[in-house]
Amino acid sequence: MNARVPIYDTGMLIALADRKAKAVRLHEGLKATLHRAIVPGPVLGQVWRPAPSTVHALATALRDCTIPHARSSPGALRPTAAGQPVCLHCSTALDLAEWHRIGGALGAADLPPRKRPDVVDALVAITAVRHGSAVVFTSDPDDISAYLAALNAQDVRLVAV
Repeated sequence: MNARVPIYDTGMLIALADRKAKAVRLHEGLKATLHRAIVPGPVLGQVWRPAPSTVHALATALRDCTIPHARSSPGALRPTAAGQPVCLHCSTALDLAEWHRIGGALGAADLPPRKRPDVVDALVAITAVRHGSAVVFTSDPDDISAYLAALNAQDVRLVAV
């Protein structure tokens, strides 16, 4: 059985920036996995602020994460004795059909009351769907769950932080 691919949403990064014990403990536990935690670029953009404490906390956490398509980001897969493997899902951009699926999920998701469609949450969900056996670390499990249902996700787990 393969390990699940970890994916962070905005809430997980906020929890890491705030040094919340549960988030830090989960993040530390993921350092031993072959696939680094995935932080989609827009998720990082939602959280990053120039405050020194935020910069320090996030920069430290991001050393053990991958931001797909960011040139200065660590690779998705950690080096092994056999060499440097590559994650095809992290190294290939979304195609038009996947962006269409995101748009469809934004319109079809049965979001909790007072919630508005959020393209970044839908991007987190499609990232999980692309990787198949994934786990999303989120502060909004109801939102992510609604997008996963709209995308007909089969094997994605959620961990609330």
